[in-house]
Amino acid sequence: MKKIMGIAFLCLAPLSASVASDDVQARAEQSKQVVQEFAGQLMMKMKTAMKQGGPVEAIKVCNESAPLIAGQISEKNNWKVGRTSLKLRNPANAPDAWEATVLKKFAERRAAGESPEKMAYFEVVEEGGKKNFRFMKAIGMPPLQTMPCLKCHGENIDSNISTKLKELYPTDKAVGYKPGEIRGAFTIVQPM
Repeated sequence: MKKIMGIAFLCLAPLSASVASDDVQARAEQSKQVVQEFAGQLMMKMKTAMKQGGPVEAIKVCNESAPLIAGQISEKNNWKVGRTSLKLRNPANAPDAWEATVLKKFAERRAAGESPEKMAYFEVVEEGGKKNFRFMKAIGMPPLQTMPCLKCHGENIDSNISTKLKELYPTDKAVGYKPGEIRGAFTIVQPM
């Protein structure tokens, strides 16, 4: 009888591990969808602003609308949703230690030839005695023809844009990027 119970226990152990793995995979998929929602809403507002007033108007979207969109999506999902970078424009988006480590790993992966478009990372971490599912999705710099991100984040920034950036972000470091580089990442914390 003891032998049978031991075998049953061994058979159940991988099953419970796969359930945990399935939960983590489900959370990763949910996180990808939330990132798409955030990026989609932000891009819609950016494109409208670009049509109405060009890059200077689009800077206002990043300054005012991006935090609101992140807040609304965070509240809707009961998660912490945002953006971060190693070269910050907005100090309120500073990476925590976990995020900084992942951003550095993203840079290493990019240097090894991986494309930022599909670059993501997730894991379950214990923080302050609680488990959280952490997810990050890289934000790559597209070519100027595809998206005008380089107008505000590139190497040659127009003086009107530069003036507005200095006004809104006096400590701005989010410039000097080239197409294909990683500008930062979307970041999600899901309590477990």
